[in-house]
Amino acid sequence: MAEPAARAADAAEDRSWRLRHLPVLLVASAVLAAAAAVVGGVTGGADAALGAAVGVAVTVVSYTLTTVVLAWADSRDSQLVLPFGLGLYVAKFTLLGAVMVGVASTGWPGLIPMCLGIAAGVVVWTGMHIWWLTTVHARRAQR
Repeated sequence: MAEPAARAADAAEDRSWRLRHLPVLLVASAVLAAAAAVVGGVTGGADAALGAAVGVAVTVVSYTLTTVVLAWADSRDSQLVLPFGLGLYVAKFTLLGAVMVGVASTGWPGLIPMCLGIAAGVVVWTGMHIWWLTTVHARRAQR
């Protein structure tokens, strides 16, 4: 097992560690989006299929943006992570709220499936991230 100082030095040299988990999460999200569209289509028609898939996409775009921005901030200076993270959080939730109010005002029947797609996206993204950290990343850290 590597010493903590050696692991820290390896991490400092390996700048890609901040984004290494992203492909796994994007693949899982693509599978979820397809499944959500199928379930939405079967249970509620085309609007529900579109709404469910868009909901998953909203989550994926949000989380991917956060991942990339925070990886960039951390690569520049770790003290940038908190202000960038908080600013991005406020901006994303303000935009999400505005989009949801706008969509709700149209009376579009895909709104509820979209909300369910967002929730499913959060659960799958978070679950896959936990899985990746506890299995793949943990094995790499032990080397």
